Amino acid sequence: MNNKVAVITGGNRGLGKDTVLSLAKKQIDSVFTYRSHKQEADEVVKHAAKLGAKAVAIQLDLSDILGFTEFSTQLQHVLHSHWQQPQFNYLINNAGFGLDNSFMDTTESQFDSLMTVHVKGPFFLTQTLAPHIADGGRIVNVSSGLTRFTLPGKAAYATMKGAVEVMTKYLAKELAHRNIAVNVVAPGAIATDFGGGSVRDNHAINNRISSITAMGRVGEPADIGAMIAQLLGDENRWMTGQRLEVSGGMLL
Repeated sequence: MNNKVAVITGGNRGLGKDTVLSLAKKQIDSVFTYRSHKQEADEVVKHAAKLGAKAVAIQLDLSDILGFTEFSTQLQHVLHSHWQQPQFNYLINNAGFGLDNSFMDTTESQFDSLMTVHVKGPFFLTQTLAPHIADGGRIVNVSSGLTRFTLPGKAAYATMKGAVEVMTKYLAKELAHRNIAVNVVAPGAIATDFGGGSVRDNHAINNRISSITAMGRVGEPADIGAMIAQLLGDENRWMTGQRLEVSGGMLL
């Protein structure tokens, strides 16, 4: 394979967007997904091009498990037409959404929606795409600092991310024969539009998180995207099945 190519879910905004751009700075190309914000996705493609890398956006709804086969077919077409190769190197399972609701008030519908997008989606998307990852490639699953510490209203969301961390260990074991390293990155509170943008836009929440974070501030997307890009470097080929928290020392 001549070109290093990453597939990133939810690359049109937030952590996924910054991961696309951080990889672009290292001259690593990307195919990224978006669910409904095509204009945002188009802007990311243009930004990556300015950095000297190629990026292609494909629409994908992670809650539509039956659509994964069609997505895989689209991805194969893109890989052949843009890179003249049948495989890619890196899969970053990033896409998701938040829920701020107490354990007692969480509904079955809310629970099922989180489960579909955060657990079932990544599980079966990875299963679908694994044959197309080059041997020696990497998978990064995005979790959350909330699997280590607890905050009000995050029980259901954190439960899903706990499942992602267990899944990561099993993937690391089962794909090791192909030298595919699988790790999980667990961000702390990040100033994005995730969860309605409360960490970014609510000064009281921002200040509270800063006060319980060793580094004294909330995280920025660049704190995560750059770390993921670094994790994919050849120097980290011997690390697999690990949870890497990137939270600035939140609630140490």
